[in-house]
Amino acid sequence: MTVAFDVRAGLGEGALWDWRRDRLVSVDILVGRVLVSDPRDGSTRSIEVGQPVSAAMLRGEHELLLAVRDGFSSLDLDSDAVEPLVEIEADNPANRMNDAACDARGRCFAGTMAFDTSRGAGTLYRLDPDLSVHPILDGLTISNGLGWSPSGGLMYHIDSRAGGIDAYDVDERTGALSDRRRLVNTDPSWGLPDGLAVDAEGGIWVAFWGGAAVRRFGPDGKLTATIDLPAKNASRPAFGGVNLDQLYVTSAQLDPEQAADGDLGGAIFVFEPGVHGLRAHAFAG
Repeated sequence: MTVAFDVRAGLGEGALWDWRRDRLVSVDILVGRVLVSDPRDGSTRSIEVGQPVSAAMLRGEHELLLAVRDGFSSLDLDSDAVEPLVEIEADNPANRMNDAACDARGRCFAGTMAFDTSRGAGTLYRLDPDLSVHPILDGLTISNGLGWSPSGGLMYHIDSRAGGIDAYDVDERTGALSDRRRLVNTDPSWGLPDGLAVDAEGGIWVAFWGGAAVRRFGPDGKLTATIDLPAKNASRPAFGGVNLDQLYVTSAQLDPEQAADGDLGGAIFVFEPGVHGLRAHAFAG
């Protein structure tokens, strides 16, 4: 486990490998920064979005679809221009967007949460390529990790306060979800389950907020690996590298006392997990 990029994020999140440019994209949520990191020279470019930004997804040849406080925006990586696309919960300033990801059909799934993490305040939405928005799950507290099985027939979702990973059957034609069930109940001593990434074997890698670790669960929900991190608040893993054989992990440094204790929160870490990942899907709209 090494530090890949010392970006010193306050609330680092949203790790995403941009296979179009071989860069790692991440966000610093509360200060509204998109970070584009180059593993070839260790540099990071910071792009100011102008409002809290919680996740980025690939769009077109040189754009990112952003989940921002007001909903969805598009960021042009060539010009740094930000264009609002769709409002979400614009009448509720107490809420913001959180984790998001796209499926194989180019639909974006993104959840909301309250800034103060009030219970039941969040909703999971689906943004279709025609920019129509569909609420699909409500009563969530911290809508977080999203991912799909290698076949695309299952979707995984984490509501962090609920302490586990839920699985859904997916109608791949429409994106509709059914048969919600609990795949993994996580041990409270591990911290809160946060972002996730799925590998080519169907394993689910989960970052544990407050737990200083990433854990892998098999498709059957059994724990198969634990990787310790030098940061208490791990937030989201993402497979990257040209061969998708590296796992990057974002983290947060919200408490200055953590740094004094040797905590490396706010950095982006990388290690070789011994398995390949899946290429991130792009938004089709």
